[in-house]
Amino acid sequence: MEYLNIAIAKGRLVDHTIDILRAIGINFPDYHEKSRKLIFEDPVKKIRIVLVKASDVATYVERGATDLGVIGKDSLIESGANVFEVVDLGFGRCRFVVAGLEATVLQKHKFIVATKYPKVTNQFFTERGQTVETIHLNGSVELAPLVGLSDCIVDIVETGRTLQDNGLKVLAEIFEISARLIANKASFKTKHSRIDDFINHIQSVVNEKGAVGQ
Repeated sequence: MEYLNIAIAKGRLVDHTIDILRAIGINFPDYHEKSRKLIFEDPVKKIRIVLVKASDVATYVERGATDLGVIGKDSLIESGANVFEVVDLGFGRCRFVVAGLEATVLQKHKFIVATKYPKVTNQFFTERGQTVETIHLNGSVELAPLVGLSDCIVDIVETGRTLQDNGLKVLAEIFEISARLIANKASFKTKHSRIDDFINHIQSVVNEKGAVGQ
């Protein structure tokens, strides 16, 4: 039996994913939080996970280097990858928001937005009928309005504490995001039985966790 390969975004999504996999009987004997390894295998269930940078997960899946992937919805949207989105895993929940200084007004016709997520930003403001100039930053976008680089920012927030500590406030909610299981379209056909079975088991665990949390 061939291995089923899964790319997982390094960082906070890994442990949540490992927990779900353990719940369906998949274990990686040599995995631990401080390991520097990037590939782990369950030789019994023939499951292999590959830890990659969040922005690269969709590429690994789209190009068939892995069959499946676990990725934040934010990274999935920005990637524009041609993949199947198959399960909302329910963890890693955050919000896409527009944020700025207290006096910031979003009603003016054109303004400058700093963000790590230009696709989400442009789509949001286009739907509002507003014209924006987008500055793509990779670092701490909270700095941009503080030093006059932009009028506001679009970013993901979990608690909003970072915004608050930097004197910013949420000006508009865009949408909620969470971790998603995605699938390579070719693998979905050639390994349909295995992938479908895997998805059903994952969905059952997600549903059970959701029911417990209600």
